[in-house]
Amino acid sequence: MFLKGFKEKSNKKYLNKLLSERHANVNDSKIVSLGIIFNIDEVNNFEQFRKLADNIDVKPNRLKIIAFSESEKDNVNTWDACYNPKDFGWKGTVKNSELQEFLNTEFDALVSYYEDGVLELKLITALSKAKFKIGILQTDERLNDLIIKNPLKEFNSFKKEVHKYLTILNKI
Repeated sequence: MFLKGFKEKSNKKYLNKLLSERHANVNDSKIVSLGIIFNIDEVNNFEQFRKLADNIDVKPNRLKIIAFSESEKDNVNTWDACYNPKDFGWKGTVKNSELQEFLNTEFDALVSYYEDGVLELKLITALSKAKFKIGILQTDERLNDLIIKNPLKEFNSFKKEVHKYLTILNKI
């Protein structure tokens, strides 16, 4: 328990370092590939994310969706790519090779759809090599390039707003 606190502090320090060194590189390149991160403890309808990808013309083979759960139980067997706090080590290291592969993929856009300030979710967003990051309003605004203030339960309005702003930014 004592070491868990040190590990969390180490990861927070690493996250702050990542976010302070981050440079937003927004250009008008089109979105062809899309990565999505969501907290399965908050939202469990992952089909809505496929509809979001269809809405912004991303082909199914260029879409990758991962889920995160704070519970370490295997009761989330309905979702195949679900990660938990055990997949992270000290100083933001990722212990899971599949999660590391997701983070190394250079998506044209990354959607972070979660409200809770879970440290590991923030780490996934910050560690991602995505070119353009989209999310809902967080306590730390350095995480995303496009922030949409939207209640988590109103996904259809989020989808409309994403489409509207990506059209304005000439990304779709």
